[in-house]
Amino acid sequence: MSLRSNLRLVFSLGRGLTRGLPDADPGLDPVQLFGQWFEAARKAGILLPEAMTLATVSADGAPSARMVLLKGFDEDGFEFYTNLGSRKAEELTANPRAALCFHWGVLQRQVRIEGGVKQLSPEVAAAYFRTRPRGSRIGAWASRQSQPLGDREMLARRVREFEKRFEGGEVPLPDFWGGYRLDPQRIEFWQGRADRLHDRLVFQREEKGWSTTRLYP
Repeated sequence: MSLRSNLRLVFSLGRGLTRGLPDADPGLDPVQLFGQWFEAARKAGILLPEAMTLATVSADGAPSARMVLLKGFDEDGFEFYTNLGSRKAEELTANPRAALCFHWGVLQRQVRIEGGVKQLSPEVAAAYFRTRPRGSRIGAWASRQSQPLGDREMLARRVREFEKRFEGGEVPLPDFWGGYRLDPQRIEFWQGRADRLHDRLVFQREEKGWSTTRLYP
């Protein structure tokens, strides 16, 4: 984190900022606004500005949440990747809706995104998988994500096995690994303001675009 970002945090923490969100203009595009905020978080020197909470719900209605990394976004949605045997993947199969939350404390900003989720095609997942470091690709093969693990050495043995298996060649996409895209139906922007009189602006997807509403803090 840069010195400028640290000073910003020290002087504004607990008091909020004087500059807030724009008015609820029907012409505002929430995905474009997210892109501006995401770039501001990156320029502020925040470690892993792409880190986000992913919340899912099981078939019997039990919620769970974990941190994952955003791997791309555009008007079609927000993408992330995982082992398809993981708890999050099983819950998305049972209930294909989810919520995302970004929090950039230095900027006193938060974005909440809700919507339906669809699995990405194997071709799209494979294209992304090829961009990962080799060690991460080996790790994807070695990990039985969310399954019981006897000890750390068992995982290390599996890593060695797959390193030997793919030695001298490409590490292909496992058939149990893939990606998802969340199609946003509701996006809320939160900007910290002085005296906890924060700005909240909600975008709701309508048939012909987005409606915008300002909320009380």
